Amino acid sequence: KEVAVQIEDALAAFTTQLEADGRSHHTIAQYQRHVRALATWLHHERHSASLSEVVHEVLARFLASTAARTRPDGAAKKPGSANALRSSLKGFFSYVHRAGYTAQDATRLVRRARAQPPPPRGMSSAAQERLLASMEGEDGLEARRDSVLVRLMLATGLRLSSALALDVSDVELERGELRVRRLKGGGEQIMPLPSAMRERLAAYLGERIPGALFRGCTGRRLGNRQAQRRFAQWLERAGLSGRYSAHSLRHSFAMGLYARTGDVLRVKEALGHRSISSTLVYARCDRERLREAVGA
Repeated sequence: KEVAVQIEDALAAFTTQLEADGRSHHTIAQYQRHVRALATWLHHERHSASLSEVVHEVLARFLASTAARTRPDGAAKKPGSANALRSSLKGFFSYVHRAGYTAQDATRLVRRARAQPPPPRGMSSAAQERLLASMEGEDGLEARRDSVLVRLMLATGLRLSSALALDVSDVELERGELRVRRLKGGGEQIMPLPSAMRERLAAYLGERIPGALFRGCTGRRLGNRQAQRRFAQWLERAGLSGRYSAHSLRHSFAMGLYARTGDVLRVKEALGHRSISSTLVYARCDRERLREAVGA
């Protein structure tokens, strides 16, 4: 027998499940934002928020509405944003169906919007040199820390959250390896360290006590927001403000690795992707490689 459950109550249970599954804070926040957008629309449309009444026809009306198809500034959402909303709703309604709150999955007919994935916004070699040069020209512990952090991300393709979660004990200089304990989706990964990066880390570590590898001025682990602000300041100093984000460093690593090897499977392994589809965005054949391949 179907249980009468309100959408907000189901969202609370879904959030608990996501936390139990080890999903990231950002992922959970996106699910909550998208499901609450649906709940707000239901309220404005004077429609019941009981899950038993949110059937696939109601979801179709929501996805076709202005609330789902436009941004807060009134501009049309890009296909990628539209698909993020659809994916969140599919994840939520799949959960409530499997949990027994509904007799059917209301999103069973929802399809992704057709979209060409945007090219990754990596930094050119010149931009990387400008950024690193601006950092090398500054003295102080924070500037030195930031330089090592940026160089490590460029050398390994680590996400910012993974890099900030590193401890001193995760750096194995003798073996030239890095133990990454925080990955998107969970799990661990052992990553090789280039020799130049090993030398920089050795100098940076010095007599560091155990604990966080990257620390703030208070001695506590450097936070994501603080690191993002610092990176934005370095970009501005290098004359690159507004063009890149910290995630651009990961894109830069992946694009550089693919350019050197032409091996998308090697890039997949280095980035720790579970699916090759996430890596294919980097496998964009440039004009010169195409000319070589066809013997032009």
